[in-house]
Amino acid sequence: MITPKSIGLKITAARKSKNFSQATLAQELAISAQAVGKWERGESLPDIILLNRMAELLEVDLNYFSNQASTMSVHPNNPQLDEQEAPALEVIDKKKKHNWNMSESNWVNVDFSGIKNIQESFHSANVKKCQFTGADFSAVHMKSNNFDQCDFLNAKMLNMSIVKSNIAQCALKGVNLKETEILRSFISSCDFAKADLTKVLFNYAGLDKLNFEQAVLNRTAFVNTRLSNVQFSGTIDRCSFEKCSFSKVTFHNAKFIQTFFKYNELKRVKFIDCEADHLTYELLKHGKADLSGIKLVRT
Repeated sequence: MITPKSIGLKITAARKSKNFSQATLAQELAISAQAVGKWERGESLPDIILLNRMAELLEVDLNYFSNQASTMSVHPNNPQLDEQEAPALEVIDKKKKHNWNMSESNWVNVDFSGIKNIQESFHSANVKKCQFTGADFSAVHMKSNNFDQCDFLNAKMLNMSIVKSNIAQCALKGVNLKETEILRSFISSCDFAKADLTKVLFNYAGLDKLNFEQAVLNRTAFVNTRLSNVQFSGTIDRCSFEKCSFSKVTFHNAKFIQTFFKYNELKRVKFIDCEADHLTYELLKHGKADLSGIKLVRT
């Protein structure tokens, strides 16, 4: 598997390909040459911020240090590499990917775009103004994190568990959240336009000032959730709203298909130019919704 020693060899290879000495690299990173030596000998590892800066300096992709296959132009036959190092690099590239530990840290203005192989648990972190464009968080368990003004454009967040977290002013447009559970978390001032929310469960969540326009809502469930200043549009297919509270919630140009409403007070929900099948229409009527903006479509 990937080890500190194997990552050290990759650092050595990338450094030599740029004709950097350990002292030069250390100076550029504002650390000691001894620290670089420890990394290359596998005695310690750089944190993610230093690793990101080092990737920029050495002109390699951040995933070069963890991927099974190297993404940089260095080849084992590169004359800049010692002969003893070349076979080691070939072996490293075939091994299991390293998982990044991002827990219990403060991350500010870091570009994590495209990052993957996050450890299964990501917790107790404060993350502000960071880029996660195209990142892969699939199957990661997030707990007690704070995300503020981050960009998750087109990120993969499938089959996740997001628990007791705060997510504010984040761009989540086009995010793939299939089968993710969001529990006891508060999400505010975020854009979920065109996000895939298939089989997502919002449970005991607080949702405020959110845009779900043209999001994929397919078997999405909102349970014991407070929705305030939320905008929905597009097809809402076999979704459910159970024991929710609504304040200034609008469904605009929405098409309801077998969507379940139970134990909700719908008087404050606004429906504009919407369509509903017979079952959904009856459930909305039972919840005392204003049906004037809903057209019954018989199938």
